Amino acid sequence: MKYIPNLILAATVLFASCSDDDNTEPIVDNGGVDIEAPLTYSFDRDGATTVAFDGQTTRIRMAEEVVGALLDFDNATAESLSAMYNHQEGESNFQDAALNASGKNLSSKTAASRDYFFANTAESAAIRAAFESYLEKQVTEVFPGELQAAEPGVAGQLADGSSTRWVAPNGLEYNQLWIKGLIGALMTDQMINNYLSPAVLDEADNIENNDNEVVEDGKNYTTMEHKWDEAYGYLFGNSPSASNPLATLGDDDSFLNKYLGRVENDADFAGIAQELFDAFKLGRAAIVGKNYQLRDEQAAIIQERISEIIAIRAVYYLEQGRLALEQENYGTAFHDLSEGYGFIYSLRFTRNTVTGAPYFNRTEVDAMLAQLMEQGPNGLWDVTPAILSDLAETIAAKFSFTVAQAAD
Repeated sequence: MKYIPNLILAATVLFASCSDDDNTEPIVDNGGVDIEAPLTYSFDRDGATTVAFDGQTTRIRMAEEVVGALLDFDNATAESLSAMYNHQEGESNFQDAALNASGKNLSSKTAASRDYFFANTAESAAIRAAFESYLEKQVTEVFPGELQAAEPGVAGQLADGSSTRWVAPNGLEYNQLWIKGLIGALMTDQMINNYLSPAVLDEADNIENNDNEVVEDGKNYTTMEHKWDEAYGYLFGNSPSASNPLATLGDDDSFLNKYLGRVENDADFAGIAQELFDAFKLGRAAIVGKNYQLRDEQAAIIQERISEIIAIRAVYYLEQGRLALEQENYGTAFHDLSEGYGFIYSLRFTRNTVTGAPYFNRTEVDAMLAQLMEQGPNGLWDVTPAILSDLAETIAAKFSFTVAQAAD
């Protein structure tokens, strides 16, 4: 079955003829108000840009440095990795001096969305503790096996084609859990459950201020404009051309951008990147045009598609892991399944726009991870291909794609 882009947009807006302005695509909504969506993610007021997402770019770059440090056997410690995750302004945790000078960090935005965690601080704290534990276990469980072969119950190296993987005694690569889990707990959660939430976009006097173009102190954007841009930044904020980012899609970071690129390159889902980019542009144009119904329709498209990316990659890695396991290629299998573990974990942060809840709640996610890891005393060493197939089917059944589509 071929991927079909969301039809919400087509059902609610009519496209007019091309404008004389080459940077816009005129759109007339069903209320008769002209909304011009630019061809690029570019918005100005009085000749100056109104787009800003510096905080998102900073956090992506912080996370990228952690990715490298997770395999720095000679220098990384549990304390140094934790300090990177919990960075305090002025501390020399990063190679990039600008990151050291920043007052931002990764931990404060992990499991911190308004919709899911504002009143759920206990789970938020537990999730942050899990990310701390992955960092610690990478050092205490994986690092000691740097120079030895892995086997059931023993940390060490596993060959994965021309690459070497380092796994814990249970077969997991904790660096992959941290990376793929952060895609859900930080990038996805902040994007779709925080910045695109009406609770954030419409907070306090945001609508009135946006209607009257009241900008934030010392800035050129309204609060509502900025919140939408911050959501955009978690997907495209590290692009060398963030206003026109699809040319380098998949190469700009190790997180959501990378895996949107992977999904886009699957023929079954080709078009998803353009759909997301278009929804971001049209939603931002709707804010400028003060059409909040159109804005929310575009937010729903983004929430659904980002959630699908998480699910598609979870199924993909389960299937790839199954195939490698059947061939007793443990290095490839455990690498794929470690990535799959992280994407399953990230399902907790997806959003079903009909229910306003994740497609899988915490209990369901925990049960799937237990099914993956608790078939015997040695974790991934004991999992069976049949279990992996069952998990893939369970995930795909909640979405509008099949296991076969995602497994390509």
